[in-house]
Amino acid sequence: MDNKPVILNPRSKNITQGKSRAPNRSMFYAMGYQADDFKKPMIGVANGHSTITPCNSGLQKLADAAIDAIEEAGGNAQVFGTPTISDGMSMGTEGMKYSLVSREVISDCIETCVQGQWMDGVIVIGGCDKNMPGGLMGMLRANVPAIFVYGGTILPGHYKGKDLNIVSVFEAVGENAAGRMSDEDLLEIERRAVPGPGSCGGMYTANTMSSAFEALGISLAYSSTMANPHDEKVNSAKESARVLVEAIKKDLKPRDIVTRKSIENAVAVIMAIGGSTNAVLHFLAIAHAAGVDWTIDDFERVRVKTPVLCDLKPSGQYLAVDLHRAGGIPQVMKTLLSAGLLHGDCITITGQTIAEVLQDVPAVPRADQNVIRPLANPMYRQGHLAILKGNLSPEGCVAKITGLKNPVMTGPARVFEDEQSGLAAILAGNIRPGDIMVLRYLGPKGGPGMPEMLAPTGALVGQGLGESVGLITDGRFSGGTWGMVVGHVAPEAAAGGTIAFIHEGDSITIDAHQLLLQLNISDEEIARRRAVWTAPAPRYTRGVQAKFAFNASTASKGAVLDNY
Repeated sequence: MDNKPVILNPRSKNITQGKSRAPNRSMFYAMGYQADDFKKPMIGVANGHSTITPCNSGLQKLADAAIDAIEEAGGNAQVFGTPTISDGMSMGTEGMKYSLVSREVISDCIETCVQGQWMDGVIVIGGCDKNMPGGLMGMLRANVPAIFVYGGTILPGHYKGKDLNIVSVFEAVGENAAGRMSDEDLLEIERRAVPGPGSCGGMYTANTMSSAFEALGISLAYSSTMANPHDEKVNSAKESARVLVEAIKKDLKPRDIVTRKSIENAVAVIMAIGGSTNAVLHFLAIAHAAGVDWTIDDFERVRVKTPVLCDLKPSGQYLAVDLHRAGGIPQVMKTLLSAGLLHGDCITITGQTIAEVLQDVPAVPRADQNVIRPLANPMYRQGHLAILKGNLSPEGCVAKITGLKNPVMTGPARVFEDEQSGLAAILAGNIRPGDIMVLRYLGPKGGPGMPEMLAPTGALVGQGLGESVGLITDGRFSGGTWGMVVGHVAPEAAAGGTIAFIHEGDSITIDAHQLLLQLNISDEEIARRRAVWTAPAPRYTRGVQAKFAFNASTASKGAVLDNY
């Protein structure tokens, strides 16, 4: 074996060269590498494929396409896995508490493999909700050239002339419990709602985050709304790999792309498409990983100047596949850019600016579609994700206020210490118009893991109570949730937030006009209740949940684990 120094990749310069490298090279030779391969970039393929969930069951073909394209472009593909938790499948169970935890596990996997193996770049392929923020957080920590490939949205199911998606099932459960739907129809909806691979089809969390990544410039144009079963998704994965190889040559890194201005672009697009409340939590965490100064108050700053342009589920009519046919995220972005609501000079993974990427996109949406509205006729004049504050959430909380006739309510508290008892009360008919449900001890530390509340909110909508019953929680909501709901209440109950001191029957006000979440009792009474309150014992004392509960920051800072 020759004794000349061999550099496996440009990032390995601090590793001893020469004869002592022989064992390192031997490990690569064992995998079929040849001498010339050590001159090529080592490119990670973080593959989220699994048969756990339809969101990720269609990813292997994308990984295979990316591997082929990397090798054709002169790189070495190094494949490793990342886990996933299906939010839709774990919803309403103890397993839902692992969903947000998986965001951190995914980011740790990517950072660990990329840094541990000194990769020159990485392509991350993911489908379910936490794959996107977890993937990007890992990319930002490693900060080698990187691109995200979204697995694609699901095609709609069909029953009795209506399009179906996963939220159809949760709402059907409430309709069935209220006697408004037969057992047979419920079963047929359950069987038909999810017809194949891909992520949940409305503008729920997965499609929200993929759209935002396209707006950031860390994914390719049009890629975020493609359907997994369609050939264009495979072709986009190939093109993503080729673009990544070029980014490695240019040394264009994620922290060059994810800046304060590009995050503002992403949040503007989230508002324009009517995206998930989870985007607030995740972009706080993404900004933290990027070292970007971005706070919960910045979402409100962007919201008030950004209209909702898209008529998408859960509060609208259409699905992500309809948005794609109508022009996709580039059309939304060009509409915003033409109005001065985007920063066109932000760089993208292609090396082009946002303005250059959108150069050939019409400034006005096509007239033959109703999914994307023109700026002169938006769904709503201002964005839908409002940040409320008040004595119940001095750090801020998130309310989705679109689709409501009157986003103001004052009513008596109906207090529940967990999700399951709240859902049981709804299904038993014990929740009535005007009530404000309080589901607490479900935050980052208290849940732990901040589970989503789609089961109770879906049941409320199914029973016709979506606009007449309020629900507040220190947990999260599914991207499929709509109604008079307020989540991410911070400080959370387990940390001694005011939500812990609410008594059954207390008056609570939710007022999206005044951006207010208020417990209508005196400061003196709150102080008295705080003085006699005792923090509950941790629900987990070992394992990943215990570690998450111990380290998690408040939701108003993204529920990250490294905010020391």
